Parts: sequence; C-alpha cells; structure tokens
Amino acid sequence: MKIAILPNLSKNKAQYHTGRLIRRLCGLGARVLMQEKLREAFGGSGAGFCPDLETMIAECDMMIAVGGDGTIIHCARYAAAADKPLLGVNVGRLGFVAELETDEFDLLDRLVAGKYRLENRMMLEVRYREGGAEKTCSALNDAVISRGTLSPMPDFKVAFGGMTVCDYRGDGLIVATPTGSTAYSLSAGGPIIDPQLSCILLSPVCSHSLLTRPVVFGPDAELSVQACFGAGGGAFLTVDGEISVRLSDPAQRVEFRRSEQTVKIVRLKDHNFYEIVNQKLGNGRNEV
Repeated sequence: MKIAILPNLSKNKAQYHTGRLIRRLCGLGARVLMQEKLREAFGGSGAGFCPDLETMIAECDMMIAVGGDGTIIHCARYAAAADKPLLGVNVGRLGFVAELETDEFDLLDRLVAGKYRLENRMMLEVRYREGGAEKTCSALNDAVISRGTLSPMPDFKVAFGGMTVCDYRGDGLIVATPTGSTAYSLSAGGPIIDPQLSCILLSPVCSHSLLTRPVVFGPDAELSVQACFGAGGGAFLTVDGEISVRLSDPAQRVEFRRSEQTVKIVRLKDHNFYEIVNQKLGNGRNEV
C-alpha cells in the first residue's frame, strides 16, 4: 500500500507526530510518500519523496492529512479530485473530521491490513465570476457570503427553481453540506445533520429579523444567491475558509449545487456520528 502523507507543520508537535506516523506505517510494510520539499524535515524517516504534489497523489493509494480540521478540509479537495481515500489525524484542537488522535496509532494496523470502511461525504459545487471569467470550485464544509467589514448591511436573495424563496437582511449567509453543519453553520444556529445524508443547508448570519430560520434543501436543489448592496457596499465569498473572492457587483449571483465529486473518509473505529458529536461538542467541553 502506498500512502501519501500531507502534514501541516505549523501545528504544535505536528512534525514529531508525523515522524511517528511514518515510522509506524513503514514498520507495517506500507510505502510512505511525501513531497520533495519535506525531505529536510523527514529525510531518513523511511519515507519516499515525490517531486510535486500532483505526482505524489497520482502514485498513492490513500492520503493521510496530519493537522486540524482545516488541514483535512484542504486535503479533501485534492482527494476528491483524484478519487483517493482520505484519513485525518488530529494534531489540532477540535479535529471533528479526523479519525485518529495521536495516541491511537495502534489502529494503523487495521489500515494497512485493509480493515477499514469508507464514508462518502457530499461536497458543494460553487460557481461564481471573478475578473470577468466564470469559475468553479468545490467545498466539503461550506461557502459563506458575507458583507465587508465596513460595508452597510446587504440583502441576500436566494432563488430556487427560478423563484425567490428566501430574502435575508443580515451580516451573511452560509451554504453548507451535512459535514459543514457542525462547523460555522452550527455557531449561527443551524441544525446538526448526519453527514451520510445528502442535502444543502442554508443558515443566515445575524439576520435582522425575528422570523428568519435556517432552511434545508434537497440534494438536487440548485440555489442562486445574490448579495444586494448600495453605494459603498460589497460582499465576499469564502469557500471552505480558503478561497476568498470579493463580490463588487450587486447584480452578481453565486450558484450552489451538489458536486459530482465526493470525499471518501477512512473510518477505522466502530463509533458513529452521534458519538463523535457528544465527544467533540457535548456540553461545551472541547478545549479552545
């Protein structure tokens, strides 16, 4: 088995735990692949090195992301595009999407032996215009349209099937997958959705209305969102906390639908989603 490891070395002790991970996998007979730029940090660890990210992903059978949820979500885009399974190892704070903590490397025996299951996670396809060109990207968690720091409060018009179904006035709008329902959307009052479902969640951010509520759309819904603002206003589109685009035209629409790509999350444990919710989010006990 060829396993590509993508660590976020800015995380505390990530380099140390990545070294442990490499040695464990190599000891189990797996071949570990890393990018050439990490040779200085992990040369002599037993890992092999590829000239670039694309080559490494093409050669591997599976990817392991070492970091927090942001690292795993970042790697998910590459894993989905290449149709490769992804295992998350948490060295961050919450690690909601991660399967392993750093004291659970004994479970890697199951991984190399093929005793794991794959959990398909839905992604969003986001279409927008930037610099006159139409662009498309994918999101595992969410896409957020929000007003600028000093911008007046815009109106957010949501169209479905050619008609306006929601009209919000507020700070922003979150369009999330079931995976993203436990992220920013949850903080904005959205519901928790089982990630094995396929649907699109719409959650307003600080809506200036007593009647505004989150809305859950079916998996085949195609939504169009327009941020309407006056002179001096503006809005930003942020996808999975990474891609950020300024929406300077109040007539511009951002379109959302279910992506044809899915992320195959590796599961080694027998716990279910609701156990993870209680463990990570229960009673506010997670460390900050």
